[in-house]
Amino acid sequence: MRKIAIGIVEDEPIVRESLVTFLSDQINVEVVCEVVSLEAFQELYSDGLAKAPDILLLDIGLPGMSGLEGIRVVKKIVPDTDIIMLTTYEESEMIFKALCAGACSYLSKRSSLPQILEAVTVVHQGGSYMSPSIARKVVQYFSPSEHSRKELLTPRQQQIVSGLVEGLSYKMIADKYIISIETVRDHIKKIYKKLQINSKAELIKLSIDGEI
Repeated sequence: MRKIAIGIVEDEPIVRESLVTFLSDQINVEVVCEVVSLEAFQELYSDGLAKAPDILLLDIGLPGMSGLEGIRVVKKIVPDTDIIMLTTYEESEMIFKALCAGACSYLSKRSSLPQILEAVTVVHQGGSYMSPSIARKVVQYFSPSEHSRKELLTPRQQQIVSGLVEGLSYKMIADKYIISIETVRDHIKKIYKKLQINSKAELIKLSIDGEI
């Protein structure tokens, strides 16, 4: 039986070493690379000689290029490798950015080593795997009628919504929270996208209706 080739991109020594030790002990798993950054991953596979992993465990908070930025890079280098995000970040925005970029699964670092092995097995068999806490966020995201849309917004975005509802101008909001007008505009674009609306009037209506 061919072993599952695993790659690990993780900068925390304790986490990386635990993963390598545990996975190397599994009879059906082979750790083919363990690096601390995506730059190191690129260098390792630059000549095309290193064995490509079937599955890559990828952190988000890395030195240099972030895991989110690196998903497409990895896909260019080893297109047949499935990517499992293994990270402390559990915000909805991070989850969906990773999945949209090409990751097939998303795990919290709170997951036990057996759970990580289960995820590897499921993905290798063609499936997708989410930590329970991550799966709940995915369900909540696609069930906005059962949950306040306010949960989709960051604390800063909620402050900006409050400012708009109060009738403050972009400049007044920027001055109030000591940020630039461009930052305010950027947040508003993201708010509209998250709430699937197109105008300030719709935003105010959602606020009046108690949805945000």
